[in-house]
Amino acid sequence: MSTATPPPATAGAPSLLDRWGLPKALVYGYLGVLLFMIGDGVESGFISPFMADHGAGTDVRAGYVITLYGVAVMIASWFSGALSDVWGPRRVMTIGFVIWVVFDVLYLVFALGGQNYELMLLFYGIRGFGYPLFAFGFLVWITATAPQARLGTAVGWFYFAFTGGLPTLGSLWASATNPFLGQYGTLWSALALIVLGGVFALFGVRERTGYQRLIPQEVPFGRSIGNSVSVIWTHPRVFVGCIVRVINTAPEFGMLVFLPRIFSDEVGFGQSRWLVLLAIIYGSNIVCNLIFGALSDRIGWRTTIATFGGLGCAVSVVLLYFVPVALGPDYFWVAVLTGIFYGATLAGFVPISALIPSMAPTNKGGAMALLNLGAGGATFVGPAIASVFFPLFGAGGVTLIFAGLYVVSIGLTMLLKLPEQQGSAVATGGAVAAGR
Repeated sequence: MSTATPPPATAGAPSLLDRWGLPKALVYGYLGVLLFMIGDGVESGFISPFMADHGAGTDVRAGYVITLYGVAVMIASWFSGALSDVWGPRRVMTIGFVIWVVFDVLYLVFALGGQNYELMLLFYGIRGFGYPLFAFGFLVWITATAPQARLGTAVGWFYFAFTGGLPTLGSLWASATNPFLGQYGTLWSALALIVLGGVFALFGVRERTGYQRLIPQEVPFGRSIGNSVSVIWTHPRVFVGCIVRVINTAPEFGMLVFLPRIFSDEVGFGQSRWLVLLAIIYGSNIVCNLIFGALSDRIGWRTTIATFGGLGCAVSVVLLYFVPVALGPDYFWVAVLTGIFYGATLAGFVPISALIPSMAPTNKGGAMALLNLGAGGATFVGPAIASVFFPLFGAGGVTLIFAGLYVVSIGLTMLLKLPEQQGSAVATGGAVAAGR
């Protein structure tokens, strides 16, 4: 096998990283994304109740802040693909890094420090533009350089880094630092991780594809943005894939609105054990991201998404909530098992990041824009569903809504086919034939 990135070619036997499907030239980028998302994920297990107690007033009002943040994430996720096409992924990552750092400082000092709800909405919301530009800009970099035959594995490594930080290792960091730094001090420590991740990714990766625009010079900015919209009607199945991507993680972000309070206080785990549980959930996810990424290159991307992702999550999300609530604090180990199951099945959706751009070979940038829109939209849709329906149906009702969405994703996934394979049987194996 050749090296994972086209220029320059390397001679001799493939390296260990090549055999693992990890693009060697992008290794520092993966490490940077991991550190960045650890910093971003530090707050995930406690930020909603913390804001409620420091200016927001109630969990529902804190949920509105997180929902607004999700809107910003959704917008930035959509544009990350188009902007990477025009400016190059590295420049887009730099912009995202600067936005996150600047507005996090403003949020910590003036919004949380002053317990000002309006400034929470403003600064936390704007900060939401930061991580999608950074992380999904790097995802575009990966899809622009990794070989098609190993793209599922390369994307699996991305989500290994992404969910390894948000919220897996981020939650462990919080559980370790909260006792002696306090929650406010822990939020400041997250900023240091963000800076370290940015340094690794922006200065450690020398692969030149990401330093330049990915589309021809004669294609103007407006056309690139237009392509990210026109792909909706030129490749309607890509839009269906966008919806599946929303369903993938919307429940994950939505449950973080109410699970911290319920599992910590009502179930009786306490904040420390809740944060450990959260880390275990997504610890299983990062391992299975690699497993399902590699497996999907063999049994088919679409088959993996529908079976292990949609069906698996429809069952596991119900168990994740109802089993711990029914058994109580003395059966924490059972909650751990249900959490591992949910984290593992979430990874079944990983191949969608390989499948969607492959469905629109003449407009991969637009397809990536829609894919990223789906990823960002999940951070808005999930908390929005929780905020709207929690007062009406409670946590159990919201959980069942999320399970229903996963069932819907199964049917939608069956519509996702590569152009040359529509109406034909799917072969197994490595290359393009693995995509379906």
